[in-house]
Amino acid sequence: MTHRMGAVILALAAGLGASAAAAQVNAGQDALFIKSLAATCANCHGTAGQAVAGSANVSLAGLDKNYLVTQMKAFKSGARPATVMHQLAKGYSDAQIDTMAAYFAAQKK
Repeated sequence: MTHRMGAVILALAAGLGASAAAAQVNAGQDALFIKSLAATCANCHGTAGQAVAGSANVSLAGLDKNYLVTQMKAFKSGARPATVMHQLAKGYSDAQIDTMAAYFAAQKK
């Protein structure tokens, strides 16, 4: 193997290592972003979507993702009446609603 070929292989290996490290950082940032979105629901719906037993608020943990998306979009459009949720839902994009619904659907009931 020539010196030049060795340098090319080394550069490629370093690039792959940097790409893997960047992917891990991005995955960590994505997970933090998702948890921070979900945390905005914790005051009423409990940590990780598990409402306090006996609470009038619904537990979100383990509910069907499509059901959650449908309900949030109904709150957002005003089709489903609410005391607070119609105002809160308007603050989320459709992508954020989808992300939160996937998070809560994946949580244990």
